[in-house]
Amino acid sequence: MSGTDATRVLVIGGGIAGTAAALGLYKAGHGVTVYEAHPDTAEDSGAFLTLASNGMRALAQLDATDAVTAVGFPLTSLRLLDSQGTELTHAPLGEMADPDLRYRCLRRGELLAALQGAAARRGIRLRHGTRLTDVTDGPYGVTARFADGSTAQADLVVGADGLNSTVRRILTPGVRPTYAGQRVFYGYSRAAPGADGTGVITMVRGSETAFGYATSPTGQTYWFARVSTEPLPAGGAAHPSPWREELLPLLRKDATPAADIVAASEGPVMVTNATEMPLGVLWRKGRTLLIGDAAHAASPATGQGASMALEDAVVLAKALRDLPGPEAAFAAYERHRRPRVEHNITVSGGISRGSHSPSRPSPVAARPTEPDEALIHQLTWDILLPDAPPEQH
Repeated sequence: MSGTDATRVLVIGGGIAGTAAALGLYKAGHGVTVYEAHPDTAEDSGAFLTLASNGMRALAQLDATDAVTAVGFPLTSLRLLDSQGTELTHAPLGEMADPDLRYRCLRRGELLAALQGAAARRGIRLRHGTRLTDVTDGPYGVTARFADGSTAQADLVVGADGLNSTVRRILTPGVRPTYAGQRVFYGYSRAAPGADGTGVITMVRGSETAFGYATSPTGQTYWFARVSTEPLPAGGAAHPSPWREELLPLLRKDATPAADIVAASEGPVMVTNATEMPLGVLWRKGRTLLIGDAAHAASPATGQGASMALEDAVVLAKALRDLPGPEAAFAAYERHRRPRVEHNITVSGGISRGSHSPSRPSPVAARPTEPDEALIHQLTWDILLPDAPPEQH
């Protein structure tokens, strides 16, 4: 399957992973349609995330850097405080020397809108309000069926439909993400004490919480807290609850800025369960493949979820461009991606389950500033995916 063979691909899920995959597949010369169950792009619009340098590198290969750097703000250094507010370290963060590869803090809805805008400008079709119910794999293609009674035929299906993936349920019934040991609180506040909005993210190693915050150039502070406790009951995050009042007593045990930041929150304090996928989950069967959180959701402790999804998109597009047929391409994709993403699941889950201990090192402090040469090779668009036959390029 070379770049001259137009393959028809159905991407199920119009979130970050699915839209990024569509951008990559389009760039590789394939025909792509994205099907999204939600009627609009508002899902998770209140949350925020960070794109790490590796995610920004993947984004560049999808030719979507400008769309994303137009929103959010860059992060160039990391500051670590202990429970008494003492600064333990302050160091450069990621590949901060290159403006296009700097960490970036932005709302999830902003990132999704930027990616979907890039897809629309390329003419990629995105159909909202189409909820998948079944996929049938045949000898010459696949048929997707939707709740409204419509069907679609294609050569391949890419399941990018997130934590509660319908595609995963079809491939492996009963396999679901599990609780990773923490609730994650997040919100927005007026400017934090001493914050100047110049690209610093501060991590606080609290006695009862892991806390982080960054202040935007406009003076708004984005903050999160991870608390080791019982999971929220099913649907609990949507119920009215005094989440700020639950969190503040834990933060006030320490002499750090965290409690004042949360007390100054503007708008609701949000909370969700940290979840992760089990290792070794089936990713592919026949002409169907899982990517992103549907395949390898991890606790948010390492902050790599969106960046890993962007990496997935590039590697998948290159595999389908460079390998002779979907079976070989899917196998190559899995061979390159599984060790990396499952390492992230393991590391991030370990942090979540142990971060209540003040003796644990900060998860962010260990993030490298030097790029991974093997990863760069995998992501660089103009380099063959390793193990691809040269004549296929």
